[in-house]
Amino acid sequence: MNNELLKWLLEGDPAIRYQTLRDLTDVSKEEVENEHNRIEIEGWGAKFLSKSNPFGGWGMQYYQPKWISTHYTLLDLKNLGIAPENSIIEKGLDQAFALPIGLDGGLNIGVTINYSDVCVNGMILNFASYFHRVENDLISIVDFLLKTQMSDGGWNCRYCREGAKHSSLHTTISTLEGLNEFLKNKYTYKKKNILRAMADAHEFILMHRLYKSDHTGEIIDKKMTMISYPPRWRYDILRAMDYFRDAGVKYDNRMDDAVNLILSKRRNDGSWPVQAKHAGKVHFDMEKNGGQSRWNTLRVLRVFKNYHIYLK
Repeated sequence: MNNELLKWLLEGDPAIRYQTLRDLTDVSKEEVENEHNRIEIEGWGAKFLSKSNPFGGWGMQYYQPKWISTHYTLLDLKNLGIAPENSIIEKGLDQAFALPIGLDGGLNIGVTINYSDVCVNGMILNFASYFHRVENDLISIVDFLLKTQMSDGGWNCRYCREGAKHSSLHTTISTLEGLNEFLKNKYTYKKKNILRAMADAHEFILMHRLYKSDHTGEIIDKKMTMISYPPRWRYDILRAMDYFRDAGVKYDNRMDDAVNLILSKRRNDGSWPVQAKHAGKVHFDMEKNGGQSRWNTLRVLRVFKNYHIYLK
């Protein structure tokens, strides 16, 4: 580990410091937890919490406007690693679980439609599991996600709307993150079914070498090769590699192309940049597009550490 790079990360926001200490160093659990507790009272975590509405939640409606809605703010807070027990967050979660359950069993953000969005339900399962929502509230989401998995192993949010025949990497990564977080937090409902579904979805991503057509080998979408933070609902190669690390997936040589591409994006100062911002209203910018990114540098370094990829 480059000491200057590590020092630079530790000069960042409490969320960056916490995840750097947790994932890249061997400091004591007490030191890691002390930094963890600072997220809700300092820096980005405190700023997100301060933007909440007096009646609970964020934005105008549960899912509107992007990216300052309750939905995406809860996802941001989860990704910061903020401590799960927080009254402001609980009010936001209550908004999520006040959504009607659709005929398909998923939570439905639509007003005039009867089907639920797969990607949205994957994200809800992700942050609701992290924030320790009671298991009974999550069962219908798990059933919905298992039911909507496609024959190629992934998921597609257009499956219910437009009869999609091929899975989407965007929807698949959000669903996988939700199922993984569910298992990480010791929920047990349909665990074997979830593990089988996840294994099939991993194969779907690997079959595409993370970003290429399985038929032609061409890049599916150049945006998938641009590392961003926050990723919102969009898939990219670093998000996929960080997911594989978190889910304990063993290295597969079909990851090679993505890893080499990530390596090629390293700046002369040893850091990685923010390459893309996804259009929409934000509470505030954590980092500037095109500049050094502590988020992306941290995520790359922990992926490389996990898979024993050594930097020169």
